Amino acid sequence: MGQFMGSFNARNVDLYMDDKPTFDHQTGFEFQRKEREMHAREADLISARIPPVHRDYCSHKLLEYHECRYKNMPLIYKCAHEKHGYLNCEHEEYVILVHLFNNEFINRKQLNM
Repeated sequence: MGQFMGSFNARNVDLYMDDKPTFDHQTGFEFQRKEREMHAREADLISARIPPVHRDYCSHKLLEYHECRYKNMPLIYKCAHEKHGYLNCEHEEYVILVHLFNNEFINRKQLNM
């Protein structure tokens, strides 16, 4: 019931997480944000059989985690540090995407007013 009632407040939102930003990503920041870059090469991701849905800015951490799992196969608990690093990177990536989504939403809302 709560999800249904909450959708009434967000009827005008037509943003999706896969959409590219239409406004400047520097809006609202006083400092210059550096451009994010991929640390892992596409060839490495293909050879490691990483699915396309996991090929993001944290894929280098995922490669380290898979490499550790391969080396310590029966004792995967030894890769807790690599897994923790990957999950932290994914969380930071999610926070950045939420901020970009929020900026996009605020800018679209200001244009409609």
